[in-house]
Amino acid sequence: MNGPVLRAPVLWLTERPWFRRVATEGSLGRRVARRFVAGETLQDALEAARSLDSRGIATMLDHLGENVASREQASAAADQYVLALKRMQEDDRLDCNISVKLTQLGLDVSYEICLENSERILEVAAERGTLVMIDMESHEYVDRTLLAHRELKARYPRIGVALQSALYRSRRDVFDLPEGSTIRLVKGSYLEPPDVAFSVRADVDRAWARLFATLVARGHTVHVATHDPRLIEGSRRAVVRGGLSWDRVEFQMLYGIRRDLQVHLARDRYPVRVYVPYGREWYPYLTRRMAERPANIWFFASQLLRSGRLRTRGP
Repeated sequence: MNGPVLRAPVLWLTERPWFRRVATEGSLGRRVARRFVAGETLQDALEAARSLDSRGIATMLDHLGENVASREQASAAADQYVLALKRMQEDDRLDCNISVKLTQLGLDVSYEICLENSERILEVAAERGTLVMIDMESHEYVDRTLLAHRELKARYPRIGVALQSALYRSRRDVFDLPEGSTIRLVKGSYLEPPDVAFSVRADVDRAWARLFATLVARGHTVHVATHDPRLIEGSRRAVVRGGLSWDRVEFQMLYGIRRDLQVHLARDRYPVRVYVPYGREWYPYLTRRMAERPANIWFFASQLLRSGRLRTRGP
């Protein structure tokens, strides 16, 4: 069975309180999470970024967290990004961007608070010319996310947004983007209902390829955010065939996934950037990585079995 077929049961499992307890209590869950998360501190993330930089791989930092419920929590999240940007400014050699989630910056509290926190981050990012990418969340947030991107881009050119090929609506949204947008093209990691998203992997892949072609044809910058070798090769050939500048296309992958492919592309002098998550709120991120690729949950379960913890816990 493929990833989309197993996504629902995997997410169901990871949402069980007993599974979360096993995963997050003690050191075992953290050891497994370190395969996909740089660590819990900004220093951990910067060390990972420097290690990747030594191999010719650029990075994008993401301070984990989402769906905050108060103005104070949203402001604290913005503070963390401002701190990261200031630390990055201390090392001009590091090619490092940041990625933010609007619900982490207060979108569930109010749109205005979210914009206020976003602008505070963008003001600091502009001092270094750092690109700020807005992550795309579940389908309920797409309209507000695209609106925020449009409003902020009018004042801060160094901003971009993600589009998910799994969502039906992306084929329309692509025509409403501001001119010269920077788009992180992903398949999508959220469990969405069948009335808003494709449920078959082949359909998601075909939609991804069509979106890539449309974005490039319309003059946007595209971040090829996938580990799928076929989509990577197809986009590489399209760039070469179309005589496009590699300033407009770069390959992006997740920390800890397909490291061999990351290194291979970098050695061939293609632009490669790795998404580096960090922070204490790592569990929701880890569950989405499990759901995307079932082999990840088998790896996790094998570590738990080896420790004997799954033998003593039940639902």
